[in-house]
Formats: sequence, structure tokens, C-alpha cells
Amino acid sequence: NPFKKEWAILNVEDLNVFENGTVVTPEMLQESGIVGKIADGVKVLGNGDLETNVTVKAHKFSKSAAQKIESAGGKTEVID
Repeated sequence: NPFKKEWAILNVEDLNVFENGTVVTPEMLQESGIVGKIADGVKVLGNGDLETNVTVKAHKFSKSAAQKIESAGGKTEVID
């Protein structure tokens, strides 16, 4: 199916490796080995707990991921 998207998936708990205030980009996620190839984009899921406040730039966020990032003091930024 040519319309099926191939997402690089990460969970909010994977973001704990970044320090408070970090702006996390797909490139950083790939460089640090948290996601493999990015393909059609990065999708953040809400599994686990987030203890750092980071700004996350990704292509898609689940509702629970966005809530956890925001309640930890961070921000979500949807990119194309």
C-alpha cells in the first residue's frame, strides 16, 4: 500500500535522556539512536513517564503523549 505511512515511533519515556529545556528534533532523535530511520516522520506515543520539560518537534503526537509532555512543562510542535 503506497499510502501506508512508515513512522519512526518513540515513547515519551524515551525523552528523559534529554535535559530540561532541550528542543528535541527528529535529527537529534536519530543521532542519539532513539529512533532508527525517520522514513515518513516521527510519531510520539504516550507510554511511560516523562520527568523532563522538553520541546518536541515531531510529525505526530498521540493525545496522551501531548498531555504528558505539556504536563511536564514541555511543548509539542507539529512539523510537516
